[in-house]
Amino acid sequence: MEKRVRLRFAPSPTGGLHMGGVRTALFSYLFAKKHKGDFILRIEDTDQTRYVKGAEEYIIESLKWCGIEPNEGVGFGDGPHAPYRQSERKELGIYKKYADQLIASGHAYVAFDTSEELDAMRKRLEAAKVVAPQYNSVSRQNMRNSLTLSEDDVKKLMDAGTPYVIRLKVPRNEEIRFHDIIRGWVVVNSTQVDDKVLLKSDGMPTYHLAHIVDDIEMEISHAVRGEEWLPSAPSHVLIYRYLGMEDKMPLLAHLPLILKPDGNGKLSKRDKSGIPMFPLDWYDERTGEKYVGYRETGFFPEAFINMLAMLGWNPGTTQELFTLDELIAAFTFERVNKSGAKFDPEKTKWFNQQYLRMKPDAELAELFKPVLKENLSESHYSQLSTHYLQGVCKLVKEKAHFVSEFWEGGKYFFIAPTTFDADVIKKRWNEQSAGFIKEVTEAFKNLNTFTAAETEVTFKATAEKSGIGAGQVMQLFRVCLSGVGGGPMLFEMVELLGKEEVVKRLAFAIETIKN
Repeated sequence: MEKRVRLRFAPSPTGGLHMGGVRTALFSYLFAKKHKGDFILRIEDTDQTRYVKGAEEYIIESLKWCGIEPNEGVGFGDGPHAPYRQSERKELGIYKKYADQLIASGHAYVAFDTSEELDAMRKRLEAAKVVAPQYNSVSRQNMRNSLTLSEDDVKKLMDAGTPYVIRLKVPRNEEIRFHDIIRGWVVVNSTQVDDKVLLKSDGMPTYHLAHIVDDIEMEISHAVRGEEWLPSAPSHVLIYRYLGMEDKMPLLAHLPLILKPDGNGKLSKRDKSGIPMFPLDWYDERTGEKYVGYRETGFFPEAFINMLAMLGWNPGTTQELFTLDELIAAFTFERVNKSGAKFDPEKTKWFNQQYLRMKPDAELAELFKPVLKENLSESHYSQLSTHYLQGVCKLVKEKAHFVSEFWEGGKYFFIAPTTFDADVIKKRWNEQSAGFIKEVTEAFKNLNTFTAAETEVTFKATAEKSGIGAGQVMQLFRVCLSGVGGGPMLFEMVELLGKEEVVKRLAFAIETIKN
């Protein structure tokens, strides 16, 4: 019987969820959903010293905003493998059972070394010009552990309550091979692998043991994580082997790094690209730093997810815009790149712009209302019709990246201009063009229907009658109506403003500019 596809996202509640973590969750979600499997949220809180209040709730809220909700796990309902917090699982004795099994089979051992003794060991190795000082098959021979001490000494230390850890016993000079879905076969010599701590002195498991035990118990089929975990993978392969559970080891997929815009190094949460690094606002109480989120900046979750999917993955086509369902259908790990993906702030805004343009005008109008309430008087705001608001959104969204830009890009739709673009006036205003503005104002007064098509025909006919090219006066005409030299489609703007308002604005412009 084929193994059910089950993937987990297992963050530590040590701070805000960085966009790199969201991408790991996204790729896991896409693969699970494509194969009609399960996506699980597990909280890896074994390091209680780094636990941050509110981080777990932030993770849950972020996944909900992104639209990639687990169907099982913390905050999303218990499945058959609850609890899903490692601190709660530790109380059940799950991790100790597996650690004891490794000791019994001779693949793990007890170590009593103090932090001072560990520091002294590192200094000795550094003095001996060892490139990567570590606790391994060589250095452990000179340390205080159950491999160097007699059984009696070990028993005395245990009976006396001496703090100890349990370490993995890595063999000397052995080839460790494993297959990664993205990178293919990886071969590492065990001399490069240290004796990882599996169980800490407080009885808490480290990541190295805990995630393996949980993946076995929760029947995880695929484990997705960042490439920074690649050096630890050989240790994990050994643990599965020594537990006699290699058949239960998930298929591994190590995602490429997300790089800074210049490609120089890993993108960090303190990157100053001007684009958020977190899905939602996050305040770090420990450092006093506040990080702005994609949600609060005005990004749509669909745009954020679409952008994130394209960081390190490609569909094999020129298509760039994908709904979540389309991403699920198209996603494969085989199309995830091995090399790092450069983060592009401008491209990130471009994605939001595309989704903004696709939004219904009615939805955009609702999002725009709070901005209008801030900038208009109550009486002015209350007079705005739904039709007018939606019409403004339809026109201004073409040149905006965010709804928050609608006001700056289109406030003249609500407040008639009192000043006019000086450069355009200097270049375009003369006796002939002033005469044309007067003529077109009169022509507009006589129109019975005031549509974009009708006003454009009238505009061009008046220009021809005045002996002036329509292109020569089009920008000046726009400035007279809006005060600025650029904007949305001109005659659609004229139609929306309406005959009375357009005639009034043109008359005001003629008098003001003349004087």
